[in-house]
Amino acid sequence: MTGKLTGKTALVTGSSRAIGRATAIRLAREGALVAVHYATNAAAAQEVVTTIGKAGGRAFAIQAELGVPGDVDRLFAGLEQGLQEHTGKVELNILVNNAGILARNPPETTTPEMFDRLMAVNAKAPYFIIQRALSIIPDGGRIINISTGLTRFANPEEIVFAMSKSALEMLARHFAKYLGPRNITVNSVAPGVTRNSNPVFNVPEIVKQLGQFSTFGRVAEPEDIGDVVAFFASDDSRWITGSFVDATGGSLLGSS
Repeated sequence: MTGKLTGKTALVTGSSRAIGRATAIRLAREGALVAVHYATNAAAAQEVVTTIGKAGGRAFAIQAELGVPGDVDRLFAGLEQGLQEHTGKVELNILVNNAGILARNPPETTTPEMFDRLMAVNAKAPYFIIQRALSIIPDGGRIINISTGLTRFANPEEIVFAMSKSALEMLARHFAKYLGPRNITVNSVAPGVTRNSNPVFNVPEIVKQLGQFSTFGRVAEPEDIGDVVAFFASDDSRWITGSFVDATGGSLLGSS
């Protein structure tokens, strides 16, 4: 494969399914060597690697559960080993912080354990992943954080999730300022309702109802978001940093 990312390396966390999977495949199509990270589903991650390979791309899988002690060490042990084996050096050009937990936690039933778990995976892990990655990201690198439209659209049953993603957006904004002198861009991409493995997407009536949030009248496909991420991973986005990009299909425009 040859494209805008030929010769680049990328890590996409949580890329065994949904948005992460589509992003990994798209980055590989553009020529990047992609580290496909997963937490528990090794078979799904290997399927992504195989799909990329069949299309002429390059990828390898790495396992690490995020939000637990030692998570970043385990992640980077696998990443650095894979980069060394495939390229002969340890250099990461593109980091996509996609892994996250989407959980409904009504205010009356949210427990401290639930709160801590979402914050650990959605906000704390990306912070320390970026911190660790800075030693192997060269000048001109790209960092993309996957946020959510729920940081701008209220849903009381997902307060903690929205809080955790708001923290992720602040992480992007402040790291963008910090890394500007190195020409490393840091941006947030916020999807809306996006098709994933949740069984609700097998019910046409529900899918139609969810699609009404978007001005286009449909739910997003993972590839819709992966294409936006690919833009931010390329040199085409070199003059954009610290931004929040609404990738909700117009869901934040308000009701029609």
